[in-house]
Parts: sequence; structure tokens; C-alpha cells
Amino acid sequence: MSSGFRLLRIEYLFSVLVPCLLSIYLNHYRIIDNIWILAGFSFYAITGNTLNDVIDMKNPEEKETLKRVQGYSRKEIMTISIACFLMGSLCFMNSILINLILGVYLLVIVILVIIYCLFKSLVIINHIILGISHIVLPWFMIKINAGDIALFYFPKLSLPELFILLSIASVGYTGQMLHELIDGDSLSRLSPKMSQLVIWIASCISIIIIVLALLFTQNIIFLPIIFFPFGILYIFRKPRTDLLGRTTLKDVGIILGNLILVYIVVLILAS
Repeated sequence: MSSGFRLLRIEYLFSVLVPCLLSIYLNHYRIIDNIWILAGFSFYAITGNTLNDVIDMKNPEEKETLKRVQGYSRKEIMTISIACFLMGSLCFMNSILINLILGVYLLVIVILVIIYCLFKSLVIINHIILGISHIVLPWFMIKINAGDIALFYFPKLSLPELFILLSIASVGYTGQMLHELIDGDSLSRLSPKMSQLVIWIASCISIIIIVLALLFTQNIIFLPIIFFPFGILYIFRKPRTDLLGRTTLKDVGIILGNLILVYIVVLILAS
């Protein structure tokens, strides 16, 4: 296999596929009915990864990015990004032609991702932008595609489902904070003590939301997600100044994310 496939960073697909698959599982939708949306988000995720690399290539401090794109020009990587965007758009079009509301949600997602890529230096706010674009809105699109719509524009959400969605969003939020500290992005601009405080607050909120979700759903299959905020709390049991460049720690998070993806696929197939 060509070493150039590392440019796609397909190991990050779980970040957008997990919310979609959870929405499918919780609402007992057929996965085949949502295959175009899943494919579209997969291509769009690669689009975002490559576009992010095109932007970061101009920054000499982005050592991990520069190592990954070594030997490639910005135009070559942009070509991959444009191709994936076109293929993803065509996948989405199959669903949008049936339900135009999906097009509005998709447009909002694209705008939010572009804002995130251009303004990665925004502290805390950029994590909210990423959570909405990668978790909340994809979840909503799956429900709207199934016809679970209220007030013509918004999906119907039961209270247990809402808590599970908030759980996934909060876990993703804290995980992204750790990710950015390793990469030296926005949160690393805060002092170590302030970063620890922000992450502790976010992790504690995540644990509270997850516990409430487990109480409301009474479904222990969602128990594994509670270990993520506890793990992050353990990592930040003291202010950290040694996280920059700790790619092995980031790799562990990526592996766990993909294991969760496999876990949810098994849940869907078993049901």
C-alpha cells in the first residue's frame, strides 16, 4: 500500500462516524438507509483532514504535519481535499434531493469546519464548534433522514437520547482538549494550572452527564464511555508541562476511539 495513504488519516473517521452510528443504533434505524450519509461524512472527514494539513503546512511549528506531508506540495494535498469534497457532496446529494433540510444542516457543518480550521487559536470556543460540527449535527442529520422531525426543521429527541448525545459530546470535548495540548494548539496557550482547571471542569461535567445518561437509559452498554473522562482526570491529576509532542498518548486515544467504533458496529449488527 502506498505510504501516501497516511495523508488521509482515516484513523480519525471514528470522530464523525460514531455519533452517526449511535443515532442509528438508539433509534433502531436501518444502516443501509443511511449509507449515503455515512459515506458522505467519511469523505468529508478526509476533506477536513487534508484541508487542515494544507493550512498547517505554512506553520514551521507543526512538526507532526510537516513530517506527514514531507515530499508533497500544498497543491497535491489540496487536490486530494477537493476530490474527497466532491465525492462526499455527491454522496450527500442522494439524501438531500429527498429532504432539502439535510442540505441546510450540511452547509452549517461545512461552515463550522472551515471556521475551526481558520481559527484554531480560539481557546475553548473552537472545541464547541468542533463538537457541534462533528457530533451534534451529524446525529441530527441521521434522525432527519429517517423522518424523525419536529417543527419541520429539528429532530425529535427523547430525554434518554438527549443525555446520551450530551455524553458523547462532552467526552469528545474533553478528548479534543487533550489532543490540542499534545499538538500545541489553542489550549496550550493557557498556563498549565489554567489548562488543568479547564479540563477538570469539563471532565467532571462529562462524568455527571454520563451518570445521568446511564440512570435515564438504564443501559449498561454505554458504561465504557465513562472511563474516558476518568482517564483524562488521571492524566491531569497535576498541571502538565510535558504533553507537547506526546504522540503516543494521542495514538492511544485514537485507538480507543476506533475500538468504540467497532463496539458500536457490533451493537448495531447484534440488534
